[in-house]
Amino acid sequence: MAEVRAEMVANVWKVLVAQGDTVEDGDTLVILESMKMEIPVISEGDGVITELKVAEGDVIQEGDLIAVID
Repeated sequence: MAEVRAEMVANVWKVLVAQGDTVEDGDTLVILESMKMEIPVISEGDGVITELKVAEGDVIQEGDLIAVID
C-alpha cells in the first residue's frame, strides 16, 4: 500500500483517475495548480486506486492525503 500525499499547498485543478482504476509507475494521478503553475502528481508504483481523497476544485495543504494505491 502506498499513500500519495501533497508536497505543497495547491488547488486540485484536474483529477485524472478514479477509485478502482489500475495505475502504473509514472502515471499522472492529479494535476495541482499553484502560483499559475501546473504540477502533476505521479504514481510511484503499480497498483489499484483504493482511495481517492480529493476532487477538482479542492484546496489541499502540504501533507494532505491525495490517494491510496494498493
